Amino acid sequence: MKNNIVLTGVGGQGVITAANILGKAALKAELNVYVSEVHGMAQRGGSVNCAVRIGDVYGPLVANGTADAIVSTEPIEALRYINFSNNKTKIITDINPVIPFTVSVGNDKYPSLDKVFSELRKNGDLYKIDANKIAIDVGNIITKNTVLLGALAASDVLLFKSDLLLSTILENVPSRFKEINRKAFQKGYKAIKK
Repeated sequence: MKNNIVLTGVGGQGVITAANILGKAALKAELNVYVSEVHGMAQRGGSVNCAVRIGDVYGPLVANGTADAIVSTEPIEALRYINFSNNKTKIITDINPVIPFTVSVGNDKYPSLDKVFSELRKNGDLYKIDANKIAIDVGNIITKNTVLLGALAASDVLLFKSDLLLSTILENVPSRFKEINRKAFQKGYKAIKK
């Protein structure tokens, strides 16, 4: 058994933190794990992606077409890494775009979200959630990555139980943020299960 999970998004949205938490949860479950990260621009706003491979795996890189899940904090970033998907891949993405600087100054155009979601749907099992809204509703936008980890736990892809992932999250956040993160995880989980 193995998991190939690709996490992606924009710098500053907690993609690397989410990948590291997944890796720590796998270790707690006594599973073999590799976590790799690729930074785009070394600042907020650049593309970031991480691969988490769990179980019977022998290296850190996910081959094209082998992802069990793609988890994205931004719709275009999910599309950017669609080459990792297959028709069984769970594609979990926030519905809120992060408009790049080049679009803001008029040099580029952000594609229609309908087209982005249509393309994602052609390449896997698409789950769209408003992770921004959920994170704000529980008390802090910074929990968006926790919302998406909750959604991943609900997708039934992981080789360990969702309670283990939640406890790992709570062990890795400051005590004053534990309850907010618990709520963020649970609401992300429910957003997929309904």
